[in-house]
Amino acid sequence: FQPALGLPAGATTMTSPDERRRALLALALLAPVPSLGTAAAMILVPGPVGQTLFMVAKIWLLVFPAFWYLVVERGRLSWSPPIDGGMGVGLLTGLVAGAVIGLAALFFGIFDMDMGQLAGEVDEMGLATPRAYLLGALGWTFANSLMEEYVYRWFVFSQCERLMPRFAAVLASATVFTTHHVIALSTYLPWHLTALASLGVFLGGVLWAVLYARYRSIWPGWVSHIIADVAVFAVGWELLFG
Repeated sequence: FQPALGLPAGATTMTSPDERRRALLALALLAPVPSLGTAAAMILVPGPVGQTLFMVAKIWLLVFPAFWYLVVERGRLSWSPPIDGGMGVGLLTGLVAGAVIGLAALFFGIFDMDMGQLAGEVDEMGLATPRAYLLGALGWTFANSLMEEYVYRWFVFSQCERLMPRFAAVLASATVFTTHHVIALSTYLPWHLTALASLGVFLGGVLWAVLYARYRSIWPGWVSHIIADVAVFAVGWELLFG
């Protein structure tokens, strides 16, 4: 299904100049793509052309990391088993993140926001009915979150780790993860809620990168990510249909 998702713990401190150059090239070929695809679909050329570019970007995010790892780095396939467990920690951090999302929605008045722009965006996405919204939420919560763990925690974090200390790699991978979310959020939320939601995305990216760095597996972060996304879509449900 996917390549071996990570390096042995501590493998970041001894990298050759060739490995560093490869890591820089890999990041240059991948990191801008989600932002470009999102900007094309939502700002630059909305409509069929933008949606096509968005889908091309999604396909690139799926295919490029595996190609790079298997062909350029000559890695081997693996199901990314966690080192020393981690699934319980993933579950616990997800529950905490979900609670924080719900409390933030209450505290910052998200349920009182003007729904016009958000409802229009949801309608354009074909998610304006309860059934469509639930189906979209299921796909986003389980499939898209898995892709994001594969791309940003395994591939982006691992490449960053070859270039900088581990904590800096956590922050760098979270920044790459957050950028395209900022573009998307800014199209239907006021600036202060865009800033709040973007901070939440960044902190999620930090959390899940830390889980990856600790357990060398995408699965603890995926469990945590799923629960956080459930909380986000629950807030969305209350806004749209509550």
